[in-house]
Amino acid sequence: MIIDCAIYRDGRRTEGPEDLSDALAEARASSDSFLWIGLYEPTEKEFDLVTEEFGLHPLAVEDALKAHQRPKLEVYDDSLFMVLKPVSYEPHSDTVSAGELMLFLGDSFVVTVRHGEDMPLGSVRRHLEEQPEMLRHGPTGVLYSIADSIVDQYLDVATELGTDLEELEAEVFSPSGGGSRNTASRIYTFKRQILEFRRATVPLAPPLARLAGQGTLGTPVPFVQEKSRPFFRDVHDHLTRVNESVESLDRLVSDILSAHLAQMSVQQNDDMRKISAWAAMAAIPTMIAGIYGMNFDHMPELHWMWSYPVVILAMAGLEVLLYRLFKRRGWT
Repeated sequence: MIIDCAIYRDGRRTEGPEDLSDALAEARASSDSFLWIGLYEPTEKEFDLVTEEFGLHPLAVEDALKAHQRPKLEVYDDSLFMVLKPVSYEPHSDTVSAGELMLFLGDSFVVTVRHGEDMPLGSVRRHLEEQPEMLRHGPTGVLYSIADSIVDQYLDVATELGTDLEELEAEVFSPSGGGSRNTASRIYTFKRQILEFRRATVPLAPPLARLAGQGTLGTPVPFVQEKSRPFFRDVHDHLTRVNESVESLDRLVSDILSAHLAQMSVQQNDDMRKISAWAAMAAIPTMIAGIYGMNFDHMPELHWMWSYPVVILAMAGLEVLLYRLFKRRGWT
């Protein structure tokens, strides 16, 4: 469905005709105007009108309708197509969720298609409408503002992930937390969330580098003003910081998982030593009782009056001796 549709003239919002064809014609009639249409999870039928009026490429339209795309930048004859993945993080459940945002830029128009509940564009649009100087740059200003907002969101998510990972690390290396049976599951789940985050941030680096003029021989990107390169370069620098943080988080969580598994292995070895020690202590009276339980007439001290208390004392003495030996070695 169409969430919002407006013509921006000289950085100011104006309400245009309801007919998309007339609105686009009006926007193109003036060099300082452009049309911005925002859609949320449109159906194929709903998108057909937009496709026809703006001459969007069918491959890009298919990507916009089906979603589940990696961040990318594609140039077609009549438009520029870019995919971004907004990300949000729920610290209580340690869950990273990603939506999808597609942008079509062309001659005096920008079309945004949003999938998922992450990052509604209403706040971005309102923020832009308070900055007419940015809107005067046309569709390029919209593209920059959305990309900058999403990367800033990445920085916040990376910070929250780092904070939660510090808490998880403290739990793993605490005297009581490291041996918890659900700790390994939590660490692995956390690693999966980092992987989900990386799927949004890492593939975005080449498209932003291209917009910043760092692509193949600095070739200009159609429908994007060349003087906007420093702004996209700034966004790319922020994204580089995010990717470095994500890489560090991924390595750290792998190290924490390895340390936890090593702790569990040591604990299991301690448990096996303790079990073996108690089994050895139980074997002595079992062996002596088994020998004297045999029904033979001619056995040493079988008919001696003090045989029973002597055997009991001998078993007790051997048990105490073994216990002290194992206790000194930390096996009990």
